[in-house]
Amino acid sequence: MSTKQQAKWIRRFRWLHRKIAIFLFIFFLVISVTGFLLGIKKQTGLLAPTQKGRSDNLSTWLTVDSLQKNAVRYLQDSVSPTLSVTVDRIDIRPDKGIVKFTFKDHFKGLQLDGTTGKLLAIETRKSDFIEKIHDGSILDKIFGTGGEQVKVSYTIIMASSLFILVLSGFWLWLGPKRLRKSRKNVSES
Repeated sequence: MSTKQQAKWIRRFRWLHRKIAIFLFIFFLVISVTGFLLGIKKQTGLLAPTQKGRSDNLSTWLTVDSLQKNAVRYLQDSVSPTLSVTVDRIDIRPDKGIVKFTFKDHFKGLQLDGTTGKLLAIETRKSDFIEKIHDGSILDKIFGTGGEQVKVSYTIIMASSLFILVLSGFWLWLGPKRLRKSRKNVSES
């Protein structure tokens, strides 16, 4: 490849790199900040500490069904009777003796003792909110899409853009080195 062609490709990659970076700057900033926060969520208090239940012996525990009924009752009595009671996840922690309940339509979570079914903690799941911002699923909630169309589109666009930035950035680093080497070889001959 001639030095003119190499210089032309470098200019094209520089143009592409600049346009993508300018257009998606805010999105990359949001992804990096939320990713950082998610990476240190346990150390910063974004994740509520896990409580300790009475027993880690599962044979003494209540059934998951009765624990869920208790969680729904506690949510309505202790948090708000208007919040949705649709459970998103049930996180069973035998070693801690507890069960965590998270809900689909809000960011409240409950920790119950697995043996007694008593409420140990009510938490606002800040890390779940940050995760929804990070992965774009908050946009599905805002726009009221039924599935994850916005999240998937957002993920494809951001991943593809980041891949192109990495490739073009590498070429912007390597291209001038190769161009200088080419020019040096031409001037020596």
